[in-house]
Amino acid sequence: MIRVLIADDQDMVRGGLAALLSLEDDIEVVAEVARGDLVADAVLEHHPDVVLLDIEMPGVSGLAVAERLRDCRVVIVTTFGRPGYLSRALAAGVAGYVVKDAPAAELADAVRRVTSGERVIDPKLAVAALTTGTSPLTTRECDVLRSASSGATVADIARGLYLTEGTVRNYLSSAISKTGARNRIEAARVAASQGWL
Repeated sequence: MIRVLIADDQDMVRGGLAALLSLEDDIEVVAEVARGDLVADAVLEHHPDVVLLDIEMPGVSGLAVAERLRDCRVVIVTTFGRPGYLSRALAAGVAGYVVKDAPAAELADAVRRVTSGERVIDPKLAVAALTTGTSPLTTRECDVLRSASSGATVADIARGLYLTEGTVRNYLSSAISKTGARNRIEAARVAASQGWL
């Protein structure tokens, strides 16, 4: 029996995934959690073979959780089919990345395949990731864009990140240029849509 833990903040989605996987003869859903910060304790308690993680969850993101899990295989199951998210997930060591609009049979197949040691990636997303490439933004440019996306002023961003206002302007200018945007809000939107933030 393949033991599976499901982490998704949407009750209906989590319950639906559990119900579908429970129909499989060789898969047992051993736990469900609604927050990223509950995954580690659930893994210690239930010892799953595979953890299915959503990306955007309260507490801790699925990508941050994936970086910390080492004793089980991780499959990202998300609505966000963004090349940048895929790149970050692969860097975190995930065994699979499946988008939620895939047929249910593909998820069960992915669970089986990662358990046998394969890596499973949504094919359309893999092609998009190859054509898009990696993020051109530095870590600091991402930090500045995240702050800018909430409407923070340059002074607010500088205070929050312990930078000078001139340095913030330089990072914003560089990020705007790299994303091909017209302003910082558009640059943040482009970076988020690519999964770079």
